Amino acid sequence: MFNLNNKKIIVTGGSRGIGAGIVKLLDSLGAEIAFSYSSRKESAEQVLSQLSGRQHKIFQLNLSDEESIQMSFSSLLKEWGSVDGLVNNAGITKDQLLLRMKTDDFDQVINTNLKGSFLCCKAVLKPMVKARKGSIVNVTSVVGQMGNPGQANYAASKAGVEAFSKSLAKELGSRNIRANCVSPGFIETEMTDSLSAEQKEKMISGLVIERLGSVNDIAHAVAYLLSDVSSYITGQTIAVNGGLYM
Repeated sequence: MFNLNNKKIIVTGGSRGIGAGIVKLLDSLGAEIAFSYSSRKESAEQVLSQLSGRQHKIFQLNLSDEESIQMSFSSLLKEWGSVDGLVNNAGITKDQLLLRMKTDDFDQVINTNLKGSFLCCKAVLKPMVKARKGSIVNVTSVVGQMGNPGQANYAASKAGVEAFSKSLAKELGSRNIRANCVSPGFIETEMTDSLSAEQKEKMISGLVIERLGSVNDIAHAVAYLLSDVSSYITGQTIAVNGGLYM
């Protein structure tokens, strides 16, 4: 197993679900982590209590608010001095069929998922360019690749993040900064716990690997892209979807 010893990594949305799984794995691999939460500080503190004794940090972040991102990242980078990796994991959904979708629901999802990723990337670029190294991993979704009824806004935001990441990779490759995506499929989280056995069976029926993915399946892909083992990989999307979409 590769390691991330002494690498300073920021993870957005690290207080639950996939984000918490990413944070816990990065901790076990030796990284120093700062991870955000949107409103539930107690959830972030609970994750923090499960980590090792390193000086990890939590911070509140509103991804749809540019000032919130600038203030949080500026404060963190002032304390750290440098950053080795960024994981844009946080995001929201506002599902509805297009005929019934409110403009505000479309805007909120785009502003949080796509614009928020843009702002977070921009916030870490100066120290990464100065150090001439860094790895950015954007967590997208299989929905951004194949579409899904009722999720036109979410699909557009995640597809946009993929295209954005490719452009970023081309801009920053000469500075030894990489940008990649991890695209989850159906992952077992708190959200899927509320589904019935019949609903889960229907989801699994479309998979080549006949099970829901785990948060660790995603976390390992993210950790790989943050590590030096993947130093020749940029502008790519690793699909972790059990064969749902190829």
